[in-house]
Amino acid sequence: MPDVFSAAVRSYIMSRIRSRWTLQERAIHGYLKGWKVPHRMHPDVPGVPDILVANRLAVFLHGCFWHGCLKCYVPPKSRKAYWHPKIEGNRERDKKNMAAARRAGYRVLQIWEHDYKRDPERCARRILRRVSSQ
Repeated sequence: MPDVFSAAVRSYIMSRIRSRWTLQERAIHGYLKGWKVPHRMHPDVPGVPDILVANRLAVFLHGCFWHGCLKCYVPPKSRKAYWHPKIEGNRERDKKNMAAARRAGYRVLQIWEHDYKRDPERCARRILRRVSSQ
């Protein structure tokens, strides 16, 4: 099935998709900041996590579509030859990034978009529990 948008319109749509400071990241940052939890957004550490909490916990916030969530990912109907390898590549990169963070001595927490959408505060509290459990 061909794309329903022209190349110019598709390019514009894709340019609006953010890689940093997404809605999910801003919300979790707001909770952590409000609770005075020391953290850094988009730190320059191995694995490039979205959040580094208390210099011990690397948090990866994954969108269900872009990271190929096994629970709710629905493959696109158009451009399958492009999207299948793209999402598989993202999954492999995620595994490598989380392994790199672990090798560097960080504990890793992965939070999926569907969990965030269900209860954002619960996701933030999950981060707190992981930090305080060490």
